[in-house]
Amino acid sequence: MASAELLQTLGNKYSAEILDATDEPRSAQELSDELEIPIATCYRRIDELTEHDLLELHDNILSDDRRRIKVYRRNVDAVCVEFDDEELTIDVDERSEVTNKLDKAWRTLSEG
Repeated sequence: MASAELLQTLGNKYSAEILDATDEPRSAQELSDELEIPIATCYRRIDELTEHDLLELHDNILSDDRRRIKVYRRNVDAVCVEFDDEELTIDVDERSEVTNKLDKAWRTLSEG
């Protein structure tokens, strides 16, 4: 993935806010309401962040009215952007493997 493309995605309006808000799983509607983002824009940013592996589809839950709702969670703990004379460098610290394993185990238990 090109650093410039990732930086452009991170620089899009609302991308940082969505990443910040998805430390816990959230639906697009929850993000739209909480962050006051138009729902269509929210879905576009979710798609862009997911395409760059910064956000993941965490689960597909059943709502109170028996509809499936996708919930998303960020894949990263930190993003560091560095500029020097020669190049742009972006370091992405992914969520720890332990956190992901514990989360997966919790999801499995809650489904059963």
